Amino acid sequence: MRKLFFISLIVVASLLVSSCCGGNKEANPGEAAIANIMNRKSVRNFTGESITQEQLETILKAAMAAPTAMNFQPWEFVVLTDHLRIEQIFGQDRQGSMFTNAGAVVVVCGKTSMMRKPFGQPEAEPQEVPNEFWFEDCSAATENLLLAVEAQGLGAVWTACYPIEPRMNMMKDALDLPEGVLPLAIVPIGHPAGEDQPKDKWNPEKIHYNRW
Repeated sequence: MRKLFFISLIVVASLLVSSCCGGNKEANPGEAAIANIMNRKSVRNFTGESITQEQLETILKAAMAAPTAMNFQPWEFVVLTDHLRIEQIFGQDRQGSMFTNAGAVVVVCGKTSMMRKPFGQPEAEPQEVPNEFWFEDCSAATENLLLAVEAQGLGAVWTACYPIEPRMNMMKDALDLPEGVLPLAIVPIGHPAGEDQPKDKWNPEKIHYNRW
């Protein structure tokens, strides 16, 4: 009995040391970031559970931390949380359930022009010129958004809008987008139903060092 008592004390002490001195230590931030990237998946099946305003703001802050040419930040986000509106817009879509069962739908949009002074003329008035990089900037923001969704234990999928004219026109009309703003991607976000899993896309044959 006494021996069993001391064995129990050793086990409890080991658990306490483990929890205080390493067993419960936080994962290496770099490893956690890589794991999050590898675990990201396209989630099309949701439970229908809502997501919080705090979660949405965290996701959108991450999206706006993306790189952007000349720091123009052309992205704009239309966030749909009203399930009646979501049903009205996407209810007849052939994959409508992934929108109607989501907690929110984010439409990533971009401004296709910007105000800029002519190069080499710092005293000149800014002029409106095409923003040739809006697509790249908003794509980077969309990827950041998807990674932030994964990091919070939620799920999402990037569904195409630009450059599919009928889909773009449908979204421009449904969301009253102003002139010069185009919808790039439609992203339903929600609690995963557990049916979608990450894919291993690693292929060393795709890598070319120094030349093709």
